[in-house]
Amino acid sequence: MKRTALVAGAGGFIGHHMVNFLKARDYDVRGVDIKEPEYEPTAADDFRILDLRRREACIEATRDMDEVYQLAADMGGIGFISGNHADVASNNILINAHMLEASELNGVARYFYSSSACIYPLYMQNTPDVGGLKEDDAYPAQPEEGYGWEKLYAEKMCEYYDEEGRIPTRVARFHNVYGPLGTYDGGREKAPAAISRKVALADHGGEIEVWGDGLQTRSFMYVDDCVEGIFRIMQSDYSAPLNLGTEELITVNGLVDLVANVAGKTIRKRHDLSKPQGVRGRNSDNTLLTEVLGWGPSKLLADGMKPTYSWIYEQLANAEAQARRAS
Repeated sequence: MKRTALVAGAGGFIGHHMVNFLKARDYDVRGVDIKEPEYEPTAADDFRILDLRRREACIEATRDMDEVYQLAADMGGIGFISGNHADVASNNILINAHMLEASELNGVARYFYSSSACIYPLYMQNTPDVGGLKEDDAYPAQPEEGYGWEKLYAEKMCEYYDEEGRIPTRVARFHNVYGPLGTYDGGREKAPAAISRKVALADHGGEIEVWGDGLQTRSFMYVDDCVEGIFRIMQSDYSAPLNLGTEELITVNGLVDLVANVAGKTIRKRHDLSKPQGVRGRNSDNTLLTEVLGWGPSKLLADGMKPTYSWIYEQLANAEAQARRAS
């Protein structure tokens, strides 16, 4: 008999890829989101539009499920999360509290929660040459306002449910996931997608805006590595949070240069110091992840940005062609 899995947030970027991953492994998949997938139809056997901030919606979503992959969240890039603390925190706390309770009530066998590297203390991320953040570095706590605090709180909720024998939980802290089918405009996009869009729209030799001085550093994880890591963590016997990211650190300026190289363009940078920049440096330490799983993300950023940029370029070209036909 097929195992059943719920992907909450299946209309979003990672959730959409998670549905595909589970279907390829012969799961019977239910997808749930407040919206349909934006860029291609879902592969889910059963897709439902539900507002997971509501308790009754979570009970409906988790009914008859063996596994729950809780990827639903109100989130976006640094510009969005830094300007919407109240909505982000309240919406996500409601989703996570109701999803845990509903999963227990419906007898779900195992529950995965997608946390974030934004839970790590700001005082450890003050320099671009930051060392990799280890799982134990989360405390004493000083996460990012709004999004980081609610993620850390939801981690503790998972810990309590697991410790009290109410439902087995697994937690991953994502480090900047990117890839095709991700949001690339509208304000919720993250740096790889935003930079890809800007470079695609710029002329060879042209200029793009870069938020901050461009010296801030990050590591980025390709979406295929992300969904495989989620699945491996879910099937493991390890219940404490694990980093899920790469250790390949790059500056934002370096990311612009990399994308420009993929595009075959020379691009000049215009830095805007008034825009949100986030922490100065953030990187993953994957020591514990590889000890627990015997595996770690392997896709290099230069390799992952090629299909990512190509997909975004194609979306922009198609939109331009449609606009010309409509005019």
